[in-house]
Amino acid sequence: MSDRARIEAFLEMMSAERGSSANTLDAYGRDLLDASEFCGGGLCDAEGSEISGWLRDLSKRGMAPSSQARKLSAVRRFFRFLFEEGDRKDDPTAKIDGPKPGRDVPDVLSREEMARLLDCCGDDLRLKCLVELLYGAGLRATELVSLKLGQLPRRKGARWVTTDVIVRGKGGKERLCPLGRPALRGLTDWLKVREDHLPEASITRSRAEPFVFPSRGKSGHLTRRRLGQLLEALALKAGIRPDRVHPHALRHAYATHLLMGGADLRSVQTLLGHADIATTQIYTHVLTDELAELLETAHPLATKI
Repeated sequence: MSDRARIEAFLEMMSAERGSSANTLDAYGRDLLDASEFCGGGLCDAEGSEISGWLRDLSKRGMAPSSQARKLSAVRRFFRFLFEEGDRKDDPTAKIDGPKPGRDVPDVLSREEMARLLDCCGDDLRLKCLVELLYGAGLRATELVSLKLGQLPRRKGARWVTTDVIVRGKGGKERLCPLGRPALRGLTDWLKVREDHLPEASITRSRAEPFVFPSRGKSGHLTRRRLGQLLEALALKAGIRPDRVHPHALRHAYATHLLMGGADLRSVQTLLGHADIATTQIYTHVLTDELAELLETAHPLATKI
């Protein structure tokens, strides 16, 4: 059977049995097709030396160790699938040591930069609500654009009875994200005009109706791509480099500014929905760097060095 057919079967299994998201399946598909192309269409029959050669090729292409590790993980899962299906009697990745993915310290937007972004939203209530939810609740891009009305805090008339958004994160896991006053205010203002932004055609309207941020598109809601474009335009308006302002950058800012304000690491881990606290610890490096700079400028002995 061809690589492509086995890859499709693998993706079907990951969807049906593991409940993998569409984004995860797309990433697996791209990674496996890349490996297949390197192996000349013979990934299913590849030896360990070929997989090692593919990893070296990824490195030559300038791919980060973390990306290489992710791609190797996809290939490992694929060969485990082939073994379980009886298509192979061995795993060529078993003795391969993957690259050690170091964690890059994120370039975090400052409080002053976040204030400028919010200020530059002006009268665009949708954009302001999007930024408030990314920065005020630490939502991932997919979690935000696919947010449904039923996931919002409960209201009684014009008053919010609860303050938690129910978020369905990676792997379909649910978590509660509390919203502060600015985020609730932004949400309230947007919901007042949301009806005006629903599509007029009945078919597209019914598809878009459940979502907080409706759209005429196939999904019925604002796309991640469009969200990225809106943030890039906002960054230019605020005088910030566009490559520094993206959905995950606002999530980084949310976590870092919480820690700077005195939040403990475990609480931030819960709020972000990280399965492993090691993922959350990256933000402590940012905090350490800022404190070191403060020491250099504010300590009484700094001027004597």
